[in-house]
Amino acid sequence: MTEIFTTILFLIAVIDPLGSVPVYLEATKHFDKAHKKKIAIRASIVAFFILLFFIVIGQLILEGMDISLDAFQISGGVILFLFALTMIFGDGKPETEKHLISDYKHVTIFPVAIPSIASPGAIMAVVLMTDNHVYDIEQQALTTGLVLVVIGLTSLLLLVANYVQEKIGEYGITVISKIMGLILASYAVQSILSGLKDFFVLTN
Repeated sequence: MTEIFTTILFLIAVIDPLGSVPVYLEATKHFDKAHKKKIAIRASIVAFFILLFFIVIGQLILEGMDISLDAFQISGGVILFLFALTMIFGDGKPETEKHLISDYKHVTIFPVAIPSIASPGAIMAVVLMTDNHVYDIEQQALTTGLVLVVIGLTSLLLLVANYVQEKIGEYGITVISKIMGLILASYAVQSILSGLKDFFVLTN
């Protein structure tokens, strides 16, 4: 149970559902309620299948390139750490991704599904969390199910985005996103340390 809770917390940190709310509101400001609802649901579905694709295919790509587990843990950790730093010290996820909107008529996939929900950090995280050399099929299936749960939570937040924005405010959402960045940074450092430890054990 503790492992499930930890995994959910990490997925919430890396996907950052609250951080997607201002991006979604900005992207859909020209649409009526019915169209906004469709965008929220479709974007969440697209984001889940993007992450599912990398859960299934990501490992095959790495093995095809003959990348060792240690190298992947270290490089993946570095990328996640840099991603976390942008969450902590940058303008914040909402402000950064709002500037990506150039076409308000087609926002479902970009930027709502990707990179707001299925961000590069989220993609890297799910590949790390479903590594065939570390996790068995049951663990990978559980992780995939938890990804679906967090994406479902994200979809619900988008459906009540106006209420969330009103209660928490954009500043509050930015602060929470930065806290999520701290959690993500901790996981990234742990991944780097694990990779370095295993590498030096193997080489000694």
